[in-house]
Amino acid sequence: MLNTVIIEDEKPSARRLNRMVDELGVSNLAVLHSVEEAISWFKVNKHPDLIFLDIQLGDGLSFEIFEEVKVLSAIIFTTAYDAYALKAFKLNSIDYLLKPIDKNELSTAVVKFKDVHQKGSSINIETIHQLISQQKEPIYKTRFSVKIGQHLKLIEVHSISCFYSENKSTLVHTSENRSYVLDTNLDQLESELNPEQFFRVSRKFIIHIKTIRDIISYTNSRLEIKLQPELKDQNIIVSRERVKAFKEWLN
Repeated sequence: MLNTVIIEDEKPSARRLNRMVDELGVSNLAVLHSVEEAISWFKVNKHPDLIFLDIQLGDGLSFEIFEEVKVLSAIIFTTAYDAYALKAFKLNSIDYLLKPIDKNELSTAVVKFKDVHQKGSSINIETIHQLISQQKEPIYKTRFSVKIGQHLKLIEVHSISCFYSENKSTLVHTSENRSYVLDTNLDQLESELNPEQFFRVSRKFIIHIKTIRDIISYTNSRLEIKLQPELKDQNIIVSRERVKAFKEWLN
């Protein structure tokens, strides 16, 4: 029986993929959420036939895993970055799945793997890593998935007003004037967002430049931000130590 491992830092996406894999009759051995966790797992466990591998994890690029352990499994990449080195995949005959993963595309990828695997083909991880490293433009997230009951909702970056933390949770506020809980934190989001569009004004808020409605002088040389749509019951204040950088970002 075919067995797999899922390496994915977005927990809702990981759970959804796990269910889809199970429905295909594939045995999933583990769901891993970081480079560090994956390295630890591969050092002490028998490697699976196939890995579903997200490219960018919370603690780094997934290619760092292969710098620490020799992984013997075949790989299907999963990514939200549709421009992320597609050349590398094509040159090396590697399959990849764009998020949100479609059930039919997943099934096709698994069938393709079985065919390639039976022929004894292999992939060159080092070559792929080098090709992706050569990409001149940094790659930022274009969408997020949030869980609503038993469903996943996709939120495109252009429809996001801001990200904020509240009661130990991270939320995303949208142009629909609704907030949703994300399975991540603001520190991680900072590295995933295009800095031309998003700025972290304080420990609590990351805002989108296109949703700024007004900027008002505030006490102690700080600034208050008004967004459109307005985030109710929240004061968005640019902390004093970030005011200079914020003004440079606006320009």
